[in-house]
Amino acid sequence: MQQELKSQLTKQQIVQEAFTLFYENGIKSTSIADVMKAAKLTKGAFYHHYKNKQELGLEVIEHKVRKRVYDGMILPLSDAGNPMEILEQTFLSRIKSFPFYDKQNGCPMNNFINEIGNYETAYQSALKHIVETWKAALITLINRGKNEKCIKQNISSEAVAVYLISAFEGIRGIRKVYNDDAILNQYITGLQIYLDQLKP
Repeated sequence: MQQELKSQLTKQQIVQEAFTLFYENGIKSTSIADVMKAAKLTKGAFYHHYKNKQELGLEVIEHKVRKRVYDGMILPLSDAGNPMEILEQTFLSRIKSFPFYDKQNGCPMNNFINEIGNYETAYQSALKHIVETWKAALITLINRGKNEKCIKQNISSEAVAVYLISAFEGIRGIRKVYNDDAILNQYITGLQIYLDQLKP
């Protein structure tokens, strides 16, 4: 039992260091040696837990990237309350809450999609699953908003969901090339205008 706990803690340490390096430098330019140096572990420890870097990459996507998107952007969509207000709260509050480090480095999921989304089928599938889960949660909320008559009936729930995800991910990428939040504030203004247009 003690050995199993130690093994789990070692894996968590490797995944955390890998996530940070992948996020800051990219997956392709980060070597196994880089990860193990950051984790202060040997390559032998790596191969005890993982067959290769792709297996580690998939675990980073599952345990770090998916969790961030789920906790920040998917879970809040299932809250009770006015669906329109939940949409506004989730998207507007989240974009305002990012620390400078996250603004500088962008969205981990978006970074991964741009770097490796078409690189390996396994990566593509894992990242697509996160997007589809997010999209489904948004569609459910938008449909509830239609039923409760706080969102226009004649809009495509799927189109709105895809647009909201795309705009949010896009501004996270664009913000990386700016030194201040002016572009982010313009996005927030535009998003509020868009969301207002969804109201009946």
